[in-house]
Amino acid sequence: MSSAQVRPAQSSLSGFPEWLPAGRVVEQAFIDQLRRTFELHGFCGIETRAVEPLAQLTKKGETSKEVYLLSRLQADPRDRDSTDPSKQLGLHFDLTVPFTRYVVDNAGVLTFPFKRYQIQKVWRGERPQEGRFREFYQVDIDVVGDGALPLHYDVEVPLIMSEALAALPIPPVTIHVSNRKVAQGFYQSVGIGEDQLIEVLRVVDKLDKIGAQAVADELVSTVGTTAQQAAAALRLATITGQEPEAVREAVLAALEGAAPHELLLTGLDELTALLDAAHRRRPGAIIANLKIARGLDYYTGTVYESFMAGAEDLGSVCSGGRFDNLATNGKRTFPGVGISIGLSRLLSRVLADGLVEVSRAVPTAVLVAVTDEEHRAASDTVADTLRRRGISADVAPTAAKFGKQIKFADKRGIPFVWFPGADGEGDSVKDIRSGEQSPAEAETWRPADDADLTPQLQPVATAEPDTGGQG
Repeated sequence: MSSAQVRPAQSSLSGFPEWLPAGRVVEQAFIDQLRRTFELHGFCGIETRAVEPLAQLTKKGETSKEVYLLSRLQADPRDRDSTDPSKQLGLHFDLTVPFTRYVVDNAGVLTFPFKRYQIQKVWRGERPQEGRFREFYQVDIDVVGDGALPLHYDVEVPLIMSEALAALPIPPVTIHVSNRKVAQGFYQSVGIGEDQLIEVLRVVDKLDKIGAQAVADELVSTVGTTAQQAAAALRLATITGQEPEAVREAVLAALEGAAPHELLLTGLDELTALLDAAHRRRPGAIIANLKIARGLDYYTGTVYESFMAGAEDLGSVCSGGRFDNLATNGKRTFPGVGISIGLSRLLSRVLADGLVEVSRAVPTAVLVAVTDEEHRAASDTVADTLRRRGISADVAPTAAKFGKQIKFADKRGIPFVWFPGADGEGDSVKDIRSGEQSPAEAETWRPADDADLTPQLQPVATAEPDTGGQG
């Protein structure tokens, strides 16, 4: 009995992934494992509504072209709700926007720091391509404080996600960290103006996509830095490592004599403290990588990106950071730190590369054979007894010859076939993989290996993580 074939279902719409049953088994197993890990660390699961006011979704401006609007087919075109952005609704494109609204709406009843995980579909009007979908699962964890949030959560969040990803049957994922204060403080140290900082971060964030020379050219021609300042920004971006003091020394050396700005020193203190704590708790899980900028302007400190061994071309599979102004209701500010997986994106690569196998595509552990239609009730009774004991069972669809019923089970990957006894004889169960058949009673039987009770995932190949070197 071979493993089930894991592949996408046929669909006439691109960008809206569907899976055949084996693929859905893998997807659900990933979701369940992630949920278990998050709950082990005290995170509460929530689900927010699928829609938000358009004005809220487009507040930042960067994603306005990606929002799917919600409208009724028979809506009256004269209805102001259909044209007023404050009344229009759109499908959420991430889980951060609805979560910030959720925090503000429920600030009076939530207990802070509030630790939440959310596994939910989102929608983006992107051009479909490998790893880019219009509908996909996103997995977020965040810790939100009321007024302040201790920096130790900047360590806890990526370590939890590292643990969650390590529990999945996928190649190793290494989390790369930086700190916006380091980058901005460094830029200020070499004379880049405050009004240019965000744009410099946005351009440096393109380094892997367009290369060092194009980044330098854009910094000079578009942002207005000098060639020397652009070169300094690129020197910072080459620094990686796991040893805290070595990273600090490399950053200060990259200033080439310029006096370090106070913001840079603050950021280095935060970054080295994170690296030190991460090394104590989960060695090798986190590496400093100073080219990580995260172009979104709401990040205020630690930032994360993550890369899966052997799939570096996919880009970051898990990203996030700290937002000191995640949400506010005017009187209270709610800082947060979080990290997010594009689960469908990760899963599509894992399955496309054949990195995971699943033992079967159906939950059924036992197929109860039918001797003849007159005795189907006896088979139903056996199946019901097994189900009451938590064993997934199905009854053969027809009273065909036993050989055909066994082939029916084998085609679906069902490991056991149950034969009800005839003429007062006892029942028996057959492991169709080994051919071994033995007497059994539905009230007490259980497979020798509990792994046979549910579909099992198995990694096919793994690779060693690239932890990088000190630059």
